[in-house]
Amino acid sequence: MQPHIRAMIAAATFASITGKKVAGVHDHTAAQDLRIAAECRGDQLQGFDGDRGVKFGGTLPEIYDEGEKTFVSVEREGDRVKGYDRQSSTFCTAQVADGLVQVYDHGQGAWFAYDMQDPQSDRSYHRAAG
Repeated sequence: MQPHIRAMIAAATFASITGKKVAGVHDHTAAQDLRIAAECRGDQLQGFDGDRGVKFGGTLPEIYDEGEKTFVSVEREGDRVKGYDRQSSTFCTAQVADGLVQVYDHGQGAWFAYDMQDPQSDRSYHRAAG
């Protein structure tokens, strides 16, 4: 799974599970801030990846990434999601805890951590909770 798809899944997971908006994402593995925004109302998710200049979204569990021209499944199960990236044929799981999203990429066999930026603050939800 490509890193930007994992980050998109992290933002979609946070927005859909918490109902809070995402104004940016910090990728701990890459030690990099990403310009990814997401919002979910009911089952309708909309987002924008400013680094790639593309929209993503749709009716959950299916979201469409306009940049890659592919669908990604993000199926909610309590405080976590099961996902599937059709482009890479890769499964993932993601969970939210205290503003931090952890994504397990089954293709890479590894966990990836992301902080979500609060649009009403200069801090992440994770740092604001601590």
